Amino acid sequence: MTSDYFRRLARYNEWANRRLYDACGSLSSDAYHAARPSFFGSIHRTLNHILVADRIWMSRFEGTHHGIRSLDQELYPDFPSLRAARQVEDDRIRSFMDRMTASVIDSELGYRSMAGEARRTPMRWALAHFFNHQTHHRGQVHGMLSATAVAPPPLDLLYFLPEDPG
Repeated sequence: MTSDYFRRLARYNEWANRRLYDACGSLSSDAYHAARPSFFGSIHRTLNHILVADRIWMSRFEGTHHGIRSLDQELYPDFPSLRAARQVEDDRIRSFMDRMTASVIDSELGYRSMAGEARRTPMRWALAHFFNHQTHHRGQVHGMLSATAVAPPPLDLLYFLPEDPG
């Protein structure tokens, strides 16, 4: 896992989020907020969770305080606000990964869990978890979209690669 690898995952993350948010933007507010059988209970809450987790991990990577109280915290009550915040966070992620060096990837990340426990994880595995977590929950939103009138977009990495100059 090299800095180029994580840079590409950051670009993929941004691409996949844009496609998913474009699809979700076609839903009515009722359909978007509707209770659905899923871990976080709705498309809105799942998208909020992805942003919550991204902010937590980015603060750990950057050594800042995130101010998040819980993994199911609702950061934004409506789709337009959440979408705008998602775009800002994706810019933050891409910018951070663009500055990533081999020495950082080879380091160990010290942080506190949400329960306040001190943890240490090799940075490369923290970064791998970060991107895997996003993909996991985007897949849940993709599945929930399948139960609506809006077709979920293809999000596979292999669809992204031809669009990415690398």
